[in-house]
Amino acid sequence: MSDLLLVRHGETAWSVSGRHTGRTDVPLTAHGVEEAISLAPFFRDHHPALVLTSPLRRAAATAELAGLSGGVADPDLYEWDYGGYEGITTAEILRERPDWSLWTDGVPPGGPEHPGENAAQVGARADRVLARVADLLHADGGNVVLVAHAHLLRVLTARYLGLPPEAGRLFLLRTGTFSVLSREHGLPVVAGWNTSP
Repeated sequence: MSDLLLVRHGETAWSVSGRHTGRTDVPLTAHGVEEAISLAPFFRDHHPALVLTSPLRRAAATAELAGLSGGVADPDLYEWDYGGYEGITTAEILRERPDWSLWTDGVPPGGPEHPGENAAQVGARADRVLARVADLLHADGGNVVLVAHAHLLRVLTARYLGLPPEAGRLFLLRTGTFSVLSREHGLPVVAGWNTSP
């Protein structure tokens, strides 16, 4: 069976400051560009059968800089829609809602461009991505690479492992890293996590 490789995009100004960055199209910082380029040697030796990216430029740029040309934009790989919390830090939210958790409480709506999502909705998108790549992975048709965002990839990992979407909270994912989801004895496993060259 082939592996599913997950790449979190490189650093952005909002990831540095801890601002929730869902659909806002924030570019990579200079350090984020360096992080993406540092992934290229790993992917030079791997020839994925399919590369899917989030439509946002921070993910698409990371794919290109890492040598993953020809990536196909997949709208199901957008980051969690943070609704009314778009651009707000967790610390700011906790001042108003001390017991708040993105994973269990979701977000308030933020208008037409940011209606917001809960974990189940993000999980449904992750399930659609996993269903689209399942045949390729099971047929050992080559590795599949997904270049996207932290919370989406964390939820996708939980769903790959058969866990509820909220279990994505267990998988901290740093910028400019790749992770490997695989199978052992027919069961889904995490074969590598937060790897940086």
